[in-house]
Amino acid sequence: MDKVITFITLLVLVLVGAQGSLAQDFGELAEGPYDRLVIRNAMVIPGHGGPPVGPYDIVVEQDKITEMIPFDPVTAERRGNSDRPTGNRVIDASGKYVMPGLIDLHGHLRQEPMSLEYIYYLKLAHGVTTFGPASDRGVENAMEEVRREQQNELLAPTMYPLWSWGSGLDYDQEFLENPENADQIAREMVEKGAHQVYLNGITWNDELFEAAAKAVWEAGGVTGVHIPPSNTAVIDAVDAARLGVTMILHHYGYAESSLDREVQDYPRDYNFNNENHRFREAGTVWQQANKKKLLGEVADSLAEYGVIMQPTRVVYEANRDILRAQSLPWHEKYTHQSLIEWNLPDPAYHGSYHYEWTSDDEQIWYEAYDLWGDLIYEFNKRGGTVAYGTDDNYIWATPGFSNIRELQLIRESGMHTLEVLKAATQNSAKALRIEDETGLVRPGYEADLLIVDGSPLYNLRFMYSFGAITLDNNDEMYRTEGIIHTIKDGVVINNDKLMEEVARMVKESKEGVGENIANEPFLIEEE
Repeated sequence: MDKVITFITLLVLVLVGAQGSLAQDFGELAEGPYDRLVIRNAMVIPGHGGPPVGPYDIVVEQDKITEMIPFDPVTAERRGNSDRPTGNRVIDASGKYVMPGLIDLHGHLRQEPMSLEYIYYLKLAHGVTTFGPASDRGVENAMEEVRREQQNELLAPTMYPLWSWGSGLDYDQEFLENPENADQIAREMVEKGAHQVYLNGITWNDELFEAAAKAVWEAGGVTGVHIPPSNTAVIDAVDAARLGVTMILHHYGYAESSLDREVQDYPRDYNFNNENHRFREAGTVWQQANKKKLLGEVADSLAEYGVIMQPTRVVYEANRDILRAQSLPWHEKYTHQSLIEWNLPDPAYHGSYHYEWTSDDEQIWYEAYDLWGDLIYEFNKRGGTVAYGTDDNYIWATPGFSNIRELQLIRESGMHTLEVLKAATQNSAKALRIEDETGLVRPGYEADLLIVDGSPLYNLRFMYSFGAITLDNNDEMYRTEGIIHTIKDGVVINNDKLMEEVARMVKESKEGVGENIANEPFLIEEE
């Protein structure tokens, strides 16, 4: 019996050595990690803001980049004849660009019947290798998903779920709201697995907010805040930065920091719990801003305090053109029916407030986007750190597709495309305090890589799963292939197969579905 056990143990070791780890069989969707994977002849976008360089042969062993061997003409001439590296698998990346995987710091999972795999696959196929999902299905569920991903039981990005202050702990409200307990609360949360801790619910108390922000940081985690408009009279963006929060999300609190009064000029019938009111006035406040102060003193203060800006512009884009948002070309094939139904105008659902959305509202939001973009540009110019998140699965922002659109919308602010890619890679790794592990293409870093058909610096739309229409050397039109492979922890993912599986899920979700209030006028009647 002992000999049988020894033989099985040896067989397991051989299999681990041959394939890298005893992972679940993902079939056609993915393979690896490998003892030795070689990506040959790739142009490299390093992720730190520098330009492309190469070509390189990149050697990956298990889940780490171990070598980057240059094969440009000058280096090759100096080195003379030498054999190219080889391994268990060799990927020819001639004419392709390799860059770090995207780090999406903030998104949502929503609820059943939309499966989690639907979200994970769309994220991966659009280059997301690290993801911060909100704990929409509960903290315990979120951490179980983390465990499954770490054990290679599911195909998903590396995950850092979002925890609210005090969640997962058995303390009453009085204890959680006492600043003297902040160190104990933060320490216990981090011990339970929390890494991103959100302070939205305690923005009514600046003393507690400051204590929590500092305590989480000292415990090894990071903090974020979506400043509720109901509390910007207590803590605006500059206040949050001064009090020590790691990241400010979305657009809230910035314009409010520049007002010539202490509070926003709300309409007399305003009700924060009426989302139509809330989102309308969230755009209007930018028209009340003191622009000179906003783009000067506020931008200076935010940069000086060292806060990280995470815009998530894509999730609010519907506000400036709702018809565009509802008619995006991927909805039919790739947007889950549950998302369609949750996005349609309905006061019962969060983020579904476009039931009384006027042309004036859209104009207000166009102007808000312009000024918001100017602030992002000025903040970045002053040395502030811009990071990357989408907040998707709300307001017509379909996961994956919204990841590439977010890159485009940050570019719209005026930031250089190299800065945009840095925001989504190295800067976001810095925001998570994992910049020594991922976010760059260089030896010693995790093998979280994208192989893109075409340079994202030339056209960010090359990163969509459907690529983009361009010209070949003979001026003939063709469509590029998007991100051909996402490599996550050394696992090589076949993105075209992921998208086929997503399309299958979506088709199944739409069976028996008919008209809705948005598409009814445009359906062709059958004779």
